[in-house]
Amino acid sequence: MDCMLKVLILAILSGNCYGKLLTGSFWHITDLHWDPTYRLVDGNSGSVCNSSGNRPTTHAGTFGDYVCDSPWDLISSSVHAMKNILPEPDFILWTGDDTPHVPNENLGEEAVLRIIGNLTNIIKTLFPKTKVYSALGNHDYHPKSQLPPTENNMYEQIQKLWEDWLDPASRNTFKKGGYYTEKLLNQTGLRVLVLNTNLYYDQNKITENMKDPADQFKWADQVLSEASKNNEKVYIVGHVPPGFFEKKRHKPWFRSEFNNQYIKLIQKHHDIIIGQFFGHHHTDSFRMFYSTSGSPISAMFLTPGVTPWKTTLPGVVDGANNPAIRVFEYNNKTLLVEDIVTYYLNLTYANIAHARWEKEYRLTEAFRVPDASPVSMHRVLDQIAHQNCYLQKYYGFNSVNYDLSECNADCRIDHVCAMREVGFEAYEHCVQKEEASSTVPAILTIVFALSVSLWGS
Repeated sequence: MDCMLKVLILAILSGNCYGKLLTGSFWHITDLHWDPTYRLVDGNSGSVCNSSGNRPTTHAGTFGDYVCDSPWDLISSSVHAMKNILPEPDFILWTGDDTPHVPNENLGEEAVLRIIGNLTNIIKTLFPKTKVYSALGNHDYHPKSQLPPTENNMYEQIQKLWEDWLDPASRNTFKKGGYYTEKLLNQTGLRVLVLNTNLYYDQNKITENMKDPADQFKWADQVLSEASKNNEKVYIVGHVPPGFFEKKRHKPWFRSEFNNQYIKLIQKHHDIIIGQFFGHHHTDSFRMFYSTSGSPISAMFLTPGVTPWKTTLPGVVDGANNPAIRVFEYNNKTLLVEDIVTYYLNLTYANIAHARWEKEYRLTEAFRVPDASPVSMHRVLDQIAHQNCYLQKYYGFNSVNYDLSECNADCRIDHVCAMREVGFEAYEHCVQKEEASSTVPAILTIVFALSVSLWGS
């Protein structure tokens, strides 16, 4: 027997390389928000982009500004970084929001489709043989966030842009409601559901009084029930996530009834749902789903955005981020997420020197867990909730190393409760409980100080 073959067999039998043979990798990119109006003008201390909303951009550079959406140089740099870091991924998840944060009257259908088309083209050019599973964001329609539950021209045109990535059956459901399902990489036993969760967004006036827009919940339940019969493992992909925004207390994205339906869907089918992948926040976080008995059953990963845009959402202080892209390492037989590696661009450094995409962190190293399973992510959350060193580490990652200030007691409550509780009532209970527990040490400190003062007098 050939010597190299013997070595390979022994290595497999000993388990030294078997795990590596089963490990695949894929990219997740989200919230590119290309602003075609971004222009640098010598000596201009005012705004250089429409997405700034007239906020001053005195530190703007080639790769953008923290109050602007992405210039083309940043878009190009991010996709080329993907090609340099992991040139042959198994597939790419692209979870939407492609147009800039500008008023509807500054865009229009043609402009939205042109932006989506240009971004589609650069991904296809650099990854011509890679399967892309692409989801619609609330900014991928005109008017923004008003995605309808019926066939329309924009769904039709976007479906044509993504035709090379979509199976024939996927094109039909996409045209109907902006969602689809396929066998993952056409492999038996693996499946992906790409949802149009913009139908559940509380800013979508069209679906306000509907029980099941575009019958997507009914369809998803049927697909997952069939997947269970066929012993399939499933990834769920979407843009707007359920639950609450960790940077603004009491800020949900879904309407309450839709939020409840989504949680019930996950709880019912959690044994085959191996991962959930969403964007929309621009921040780096995750959400836990638990059984009725409190056991961790599913984790939702929120990938940070490419755009550095500082949110104008009232109540959020300095809510910008450095641009980020993310690699997921997974078991290509079970779909278990084995690790997460986030890469980022320090925007300030890039504008002064050059674009340098570097590893920000690896999940298993940063939080000392064996993988990104629900049990491991529950452990990560527990560390963040109870150990200040992990809280601060997570908080830095949350803005992709943009905001390195201290996460105080209120900040901790906002983040921990958003990660722990996706349901509306459970979230409110968490906030109340954490507020009550955080006031006890403060009261004891005051009482102790007064006692010392009185004793001394």
